[in-house]
Amino acid sequence: MADAIHSAPNYESDQMDVSKSSECESTNYTNCSHIVKVFEVLQSLRKDEALCDIALKTDDGTTIFGHRVVLMSASQYFLAMFSNFNESKKDVVNIKELDSTVLQLLVDYIYTGQIMISKENVQVLLPAANFFQLDFVKSACIEFLQTQLDPQHCIGIRAFADLHNCLELLSSSEAYIRKKFLDVVKGKEFLSLSTEEVIELISSNVLNAPSEEKVYECVIKWVNYKLNDRYDSLPKLMEHVRLPLASLDYISTNVVVEPLLKNSLKCKDYIIEAFQLHALKTQQLVTIPQTIRNTPRKSGQKVILVFSHHEENDFWEIHWYDPTTSLWQFSTKINLDYHFCHGLALIKDNFVFAMCNESCVLMLDLSLQSSSLVSINDLSVERCDYGFGVLDDCLYVVGGFSLSIGCLNSAEVFDMNYQEWRMISNMDTKRYDMGVGVLNNLLYVIGGCSHDVDGGSISYLKSVECYDPTLDTWTSVVEMSVCRSNVSVGVLDGFLYAVGGRNESGCLRSVEVYKPGSRAWTYIADLHLPHYSYILSVLDGLLYVIAGFNDLSEEQLGSIEIYNPNTNTWSIEKLPKSNYDYVDGVIVDKTVVTKFHNYFSHC
Repeated sequence: MADAIHSAPNYESDQMDVSKSSECESTNYTNCSHIVKVFEVLQSLRKDEALCDIALKTDDGTTIFGHRVVLMSASQYFLAMFSNFNESKKDVVNIKELDSTVLQLLVDYIYTGQIMISKENVQVLLPAANFFQLDFVKSACIEFLQTQLDPQHCIGIRAFADLHNCLELLSSSEAYIRKKFLDVVKGKEFLSLSTEEVIELISSNVLNAPSEEKVYECVIKWVNYKLNDRYDSLPKLMEHVRLPLASLDYISTNVVVEPLLKNSLKCKDYIIEAFQLHALKTQQLVTIPQTIRNTPRKSGQKVILVFSHHEENDFWEIHWYDPTTSLWQFSTKINLDYHFCHGLALIKDNFVFAMCNESCVLMLDLSLQSSSLVSINDLSVERCDYGFGVLDDCLYVVGGFSLSIGCLNSAEVFDMNYQEWRMISNMDTKRYDMGVGVLNNLLYVIGGCSHDVDGGSISYLKSVECYDPTLDTWTSVVEMSVCRSNVSVGVLDGFLYAVGGRNESGCLRSVEVYKPGSRAWTYIADLHLPHYSYILSVLDGLLYVIAGFNDLSEEQLGSIEIYNPNTNTWSIEKLPKSNYDYVDGVIVDKTVVTKFHNYFSHC
């Protein structure tokens, strides 16, 4: 056969001489679709078994053809196999104990860069991808399984992650189990856990259990499921139930009468310990011995308690938001004989103040067995749209607007020790709809607006002043970058955050932070949506902006925005659909929420 000779065309005579041009420079051009098209051809050749030099054969007799150089370029496993081992000289390689469908998916991935993962194949696909050292497919399987985490399957996913040493999936599934504890213990997977696995779960210091009663109940449920096999494990489990944190009434009513505990001396000791520690709590001067069983768990102890108003039917209700679960809980209606609640303040973790109407303030004392919502002395000055804040267990009310006087610069304080209001020094500026924050034992009043009693034009403010209670004096602070009214202020890590608000330009997305050391306001990342008249809470190192309004609609925003100062980013979550206007909120212990619920459910 004659040799085929292919010569490149000679265009030398037709070419322009650009090499001598001073303006001509070398340029690198990239064909982004080149690799894709090359592999499309290789995949087509493989399917036609053209130019293939290797066949992979599975236990069921299926043969999958390929090109050694392609498999070697994508997988360290195949690179080693075809370079150093006996398989390098073979045309057919047996792949044992692997489903042929999964092997076909992986070879297709090598040629296309695409992989289809499903609930049906992921448990086989992940270990196979790990075996062939296809890191992208393994990571994709892990990501897929993370999306499948739910209370019914999370324990199984955790076991699967542990079996295959997927540390990232193991960590995320364990965190999910702790976070969704209440839902997880309702499922069948929980009942299949071993004694050691149950102990590992309930001993966690960051278990999201709303009360220790729920931990106790899940232990009893688990033991009863296979009583003959598990009864002997009960003392080991009860050691990790923090029984002294359960209510005295619950222990007396439920724990003492539990048949499983009556015949266990060790369990009886835990019950006696709980009663003894409850008795010591009533003696305020007695030092209570600190043990793991009377140490509150760190996760899920705080929630955001929210007052809301149903505009259509004109009633009030309590809600609370648990950031550890991103869930809203709803309580009973509140029989509140006031059509307007300006906001909420919390003092000493037990006294909740509801600022109602122009001068009325209500107080709920949650430290009492029979809690009651009572009216305290009216404000000294009739005012609305005022600012308020808590400093040294005193409630401060500043500025506001009076129909008879106009815009105010007066301020007053309610002292818990004397149960009365008294006036303090006036602010330098008359203002209302301002933000108030407390930092370094100073009360900061931020922004707001001002106008005269005759309804003159509104002046939006960016000025800031702070009050020192030890000197009874107000001092001007550096101004914000923009004017802000209807703004809330959060204090986080020693900084003041002025979030959103509105001015003559409309509703604001921008956020400024004041660092006392630098004596300057600086911008941080913007909100996703403009906000004013919202609820701002600070919890566990994050800022929460709940509901509020913007200029686009008179309806409340159906979202929560969450700021992480470590990443300078806002994330956003949806609020549950409702007909409520969220008025204000305070950070409280879950035990306080229970008291709220107990009080109002009997009103």
